[in-house]
Amino acid sequence: ANMYHDAGNGEKGELIFPPYHIWTVNGVKIGFLGYTDHLVPVRQSPNYSKGIVYTKPEENTKHYVDVLRNQEKCAAVIVIAHMGLSQQIALANLEVCEGVDYILGGDTHERVRVPIQCQYAKVVEPGAFGSFVGRLEMRFEHGKLVEDTYTLDEVNAEKYPADAKMASIIKENEAPFKDEIETIVGYSTLPLYRYFVIENPMDTLILNALDWKLQEVDVVLSNGFRFCPPRTTPDETGNIPITAGYLYDMLPVDSNVRTAQANGAQIKKWLEKELNNVFAKEAAERFGGWVIKFKGMTIEFEAFAPKGQRVKKALIHGEPIELSRMYTLSACERDGDPDDILCRIKGVKNAETRDFTLHEVIKEYLAVNSPVTPTPPMAAKVLDAPQTLLTQVSGVDYQFV
Repeated sequence: ANMYHDAGNGEKGELIFPPYHIWTVNGVKIGFLGYTDHLVPVRQSPNYSKGIVYTKPEENTKHYVDVLRNQEKCAAVIVIAHMGLSQQIALANLEVCEGVDYILGGDTHERVRVPIQCQYAKVVEPGAFGSFVGRLEMRFEHGKLVEDTYTLDEVNAEKYPADAKMASIIKENEAPFKDEIETIVGYSTLPLYRYFVIENPMDTLILNALDWKLQEVDVVLSNGFRFCPPRTTPDETGNIPITAGYLYDMLPVDSNVRTAQANGAQIKKWLEKELNNVFAKEAAERFGGWVIKFKGMTIEFEAFAPKGQRVKKALIHGEPIELSRMYTLSACERDGDPDDILCRIKGVKNAETRDFTLHEVIKEYLAVNSPVTPTPPMAAKVLDAPQTLLTQVSGVDYQFV
């Protein structure tokens, strides 16, 4: 309900999708209202949202809740959201959400086992990677919701065997790519995962590969992705195999590597902005991702300090960042970015898109250095929270377990 065709100059045209859907069960009507993150054009590659205008959900939530409750006569209203837990909680505390029973959320992959009761609605999120399924049961009497229960159920492969028909469809579609998917390109001595907000072994592997390839670069960057199932099981070598297929789990878009230069003042301003994207006091300013990862630079920061005042110490190659000095950085190319933007750093100079991709760099690195031990180096040290922080969310009765 918040994605519109671009009518020109960023003006809203018609909605791209139907804003809501009604499901009727045993004569009871349940209305589902859909929203996505309004920050998609900023957090994602620009061309991924070209031709689309996004608005904040609260601009029309009240209208559609009224339509569903009073015109469509729905006995319950549920928001289906892909906004991240922080933004979903914020929405559930706005008066426009009066009349919403649940927000079934996504994006940040949080494991909400007990619904978070907000002022106007309950909020849940069902983990990630198909490892959990949220189960919501609602009981109605005389067209009124009188009871609801929610559980987060683990998808245990031993308890729930694969559906034979679906397994056959997957096997058939994977067949042309099977050899590449299963080709082992290297090994890790450590489990690879992305659960932690600040640093993790998976992005440490990516950074180590980029640093090995681009020795002339001062700082290499890896985006603050949350996605990718963990890889933890050793094979007969005693180490954990990394397949070519798993590289697509880690980095679904095999982007070219890009380098550019920025001065110290730009880098410091960008660091503050990136940390605010994760820890902003105002939920509407939070992206769905984790802290951006880097090598060649070290920082100390306070996650819950005021906006623009989080970074307490910042070094490049062990020396304080000089505001006027030019530094060379590398990151993945974002489809549609102007030449003077690198990984959301504005006004960069001498940008160059290299003729090799992220996957190629990792394969080359592993061919020479496998098995690798990508221990997170504490390049970003948090001063007011655990280094192993597992969630952006604070101030509510919730813990990631």
